[in-house]
Amino acid sequence: MLRRRALHAVALFVAAPLLACADAPRVGQPGKDVEWVPTAPSVARRMLRMAQTTARDYVIDLGSGDGIIPISAAKEFGARALGIEYDPALVRLARQKAAAAGVARRARFVQGDLFAADFSRASVLTLYLKENLNLALRPQILALSPGTRVVSHRFGMGDWAPDEVSLVDGHRVYLWIVPANVIGAWSLELGPQAPPLELEFEQRFQKIGGYVMLGPVQAGLRDASLRGARIGFSYVDRDGVRREFRGSATRMRMSGSFRADDGARGRWEATKR
Repeated sequence: MLRRRALHAVALFVAAPLLACADAPRVGQPGKDVEWVPTAPSVARRMLRMAQTTARDYVIDLGSGDGIIPISAAKEFGARALGIEYDPALVRLARQKAAAAGVARRARFVQGDLFAADFSRASVLTLYLKENLNLALRPQILALSPGTRVVSHRFGMGDWAPDEVSLVDGHRVYLWIVPANVIGAWSLELGPQAPPLELEFEQRFQKIGGYVMLGPVQAGLRDASLRGARIGFSYVDRDGVRREFRGSATRMRMSGSFRADDGARGRWEATKR
């Protein structure tokens, strides 16, 4: 896929003679879904920093163009990276640049259609597409592992609000943390001596709310938050004591610790009903 990616800074990327070859990108050249528009190295670097990229990450760039993000991820952050690009000439150019930067083993490039690509292994996913393409990819993105960081240059995800927005050199960059899917009914257990409680979550992307049943009382959840797999909420029990819960969530189970304003502490678990 032809993509918007910047010419590389000399320290990270390849020298002018290589860019003079026939495969060199031209600003505005047409591609399968978008035109080529360069991204400044400062923007690519900020994208990776927003995602808090480390050497433990696997960065996948959809529509990688001349390879600026995968090469930067490998050289500056020590990450493994994969660029998926539709145009075979740009794939060849990105491979040449990765070799010139000394990161060809950590930054790989493949030719392919991003809509047919498997990017499920990404811990960091980077995009510089158009919003309609982001929206078309959104179901696959939301199915990624909770906690996966998704960074987009310039274009949003419709009504999925970003977790962070940065502005660098006049360019807007968006970050989303893929949330766990917690919507629905759960059975909340506070220990072997306490009967399980019915817990219900409502969810719209990373925004959650809900209630817990305390006998005949439906107590609303306070301070409900979800960031990746990390979940938090609180409620006021039948004695007027606020109980605060923190933990992690998967699709079918949650667990963590709680504390109450009266000093009580303990572990909690919840199972999807």
